[in-house]
Amino acid sequence: EEDMPYLPDGTPVEVVLNPLGVPSRMNFGQILEMHLGWVAKTQDMRMICPVFEGPKVEEIRALLKEAHLPESGKTPLYDGRTGRAFDGKVAVGYVYVMKLIHIAEEKIHARSTGPYALITQQPLGGRSRQGGQRFGEMEVWALEGYGAAYTLQEMLTGKSDDLQGRTRIHEWIIKEENLLDTQTPESFKVLAKELQSLGLNLEFWGNGKKFSIKDMEEEGE
Repeated sequence: EEDMPYLPDGTPVEVVLNPLGVPSRMNFGQILEMHLGWVAKTQDMRMICPVFEGPKVEEIRALLKEAHLPESGKTPLYDGRTGRAFDGKVAVGYVYVMKLIHIAEEKIHARSTGPYALITQQPLGGRSRQGGQRFGEMEVWALEGYGAAYTLQEMLTGKSDDLQGRTRIHEWIIKEENLLDTQTPESFKVLAKELQSLGLNLEFWGNGKKFSIKDMEEEGE
């Protein structure tokens, strides 16, 4: 507590929030609540703000002026470690903050083998179902940005819905071999069949020859 910033009257600040978190989380209401809470604390009164009927910015500014507080809601703060004032004034006030209890021991989870979805053949999600961690679009973009082609191929095939590939990966691990031979992932076959059900004819070419989805399945077998 002695290292926390403090007000000119010596009152230490309990919580410090990064202002960059306000526009990104779109919670501007907490700023107005903070100013109004400062007025309520100073005037020893309660503020009731019904939903969609809260006070306007001008009304809050008038209340701050009436309570002999800065209309901007900002005040000088002093560094608790050095005692020096910060360069600019800082918005302070009183606001409700609820602490969520999260214990890492209850959240940590890992999966080696486990159940798969019947249609897509991808690993199930969620710790309760012994599922895996979803590798989403942005994670794929991150690997693409770093040029990690082999890692990306392994994540989207052998560790996901490549039926034959994941079996072979297990064999390679047992044999201590370093190989990666993947086949067509099951999710692509499902997408191709859905497009065919809409009347869209798909043609697949590889190594200069044409083949169908059935050929893919037979090749995988």
